Amino acid sequence: MENIFKKFGTVTIIAVYLLIAVGGVVRCTGSGMGCPDWPKCFGQWVPPTHISELPADYKTRFQVVGKEIADFDAFKTWTEYVNRLIGVLIGFFIFLTLLGSLVYWKKDRPVFWLSLIAFVLVAFQGWLGAKVVASNLNPFIITLHMVLALVIVMALIYAVTRSYTRDMGAAPTQGGLIKMNTVLVLCLALSLIQVMLGTQVREGVDHLAVQTLNTNRHLWLEQIGTWFILHRSLAWAVIGLNAYLFWLAAAYTKRCGEVWPWFLVAGAVLFLEVLSGLLLVYLDLPNYLQPVHLLFGSLLFGVQFILLMLLNRHKIGTA
Repeated sequence: MENIFKKFGTVTIIAVYLLIAVGGVVRCTGSGMGCPDWPKCFGQWVPPTHISELPADYKTRFQVVGKEIADFDAFKTWTEYVNRLIGVLIGFFIFLTLLGSLVYWKKDRPVFWLSLIAFVLVAFQGWLGAKVVASNLNPFIITLHMVLALVIVMALIYAVTRSYTRDMGAAPTQGGLIKMNTVLVLCLALSLIQVMLGTQVREGVDHLAVQTLNTNRHLWLEQIGTWFILHRSLAWAVIGLNAYLFWLAAAYTKRCGEVWPWFLVAGAVLFLEVLSGLLLVYLDLPNYLQPVHLLFGSLLFGVQFILLMLLNRHKIGTA
């Protein structure tokens, strides 16, 4: 039963990242209001595929915050609805993960509590998703929605990593461990801030896309201003701090086969995140790269958290 929890918990974490990626697709295609109501879509459990399936006054009947909705677009409607369906599926996955964690009730009760926290948070996430629609894509609520997704990832990673660390050897105890912990926490904080800044840049992009009718994209970053400057400037700190962490890892953990590969994964994800960011800038913000950049940023946060858990498994395994 323990192996089932480990494997299914891992699948659930991957599924949450899939949902983050799909959420990015929803944003970059402008499909956030593809369904103007929640949990139904245009008052139906199966969304319409053609405008003829809607009443003539649908734009006022389904108005949001007192404003008429945009013209019906079947692609945007179904993109948003598929996002919701995947969200519901993730909810079932986390519920099954919670059931699987019961096997640890006597052996390692925190695994159960962490799984329960993830389940409660995903229910709150569903409610928050409804608020995103009801607020007509309020930027603050969208950012909170993204941050909460990362918190859910953290809870699941903690639970699953804890279940694995029971079978692992002792963590490295060299003098560099304290230093690595400090740098890792800073890396996590920077990654979270970058994700939050990225959502603000994304909001600026969405606003300019409407305002300019999707023209003159090469001028958008200058017009976004402060949020992009902060996001770009902090990227240098992210690269430098992660490079320093990698140097520390090479010095203190290279012989620990259970930890070193994860540092390599973190380095690869960071490279892909930076590369996708550069391509976004130099290719004038193509829509297809925006969810890719978001996904790599979220993945880097998750991998860094896994590293923190693995480096301190001698602590979390007894907490």
